[in-house]
Amino acid sequence: MPGPAVRFAAIGLALVAATALAGCVGGTPKPMPVPTGSGSASPSATPAPKPTKVPEFKPDGTAAANKQFFDYVNSEYQSVYKMGTGADIVTNLVNHGFVKTDMEVTFDTTAIDIPADSIVVSVRMQGECLVGQLSPTGYTSFLAPLLGTGKCLIGTTRPIDW
Repeated sequence: MPGPAVRFAAIGLALVAATALAGCVGGTPKPMPVPTGSGSASPSATPAPKPTKVPEFKPDGTAAANKQFFDYVNSEYQSVYKMGTGADIVTNLVNHGFVKTDMEVTFDTTAIDIPADSIVVSVRMQGECLVGQLSPTGYTSFLAPLLGTGKCLIGTTRPIDW
């Protein structure tokens, strides 16, 4: 039979466990207060409006300085054409001021000639990379450092020779 010290330790442990678990078992939950509308601020259910000002392209700026414009151009393209084609995405960026020789784009089709799930396009700007991904369901982007290869994307990309 265990000694008194062991029994007291066991009883103490049981009391601590019971106290901790008592907070997990509750009685009737208390109702949350409901706003009455008399307060000075009320939450808004409508999304924030889109900015009405078109972002500005800064040809001598950094990638970070041009990300908002890059996103604007690609988002507008994606909203009309969904994913489109790599050639059309690059042409659209060139038409908005980006330099074609600073771009990379992934292939539109896979190695077994089925449509790619998405197309990734990048633009090098002052040692940084703007990287955007277009797919039938949306657009996303990020800034990345220039790779040691001097490129923005890893792997084989589509030649941009049109």
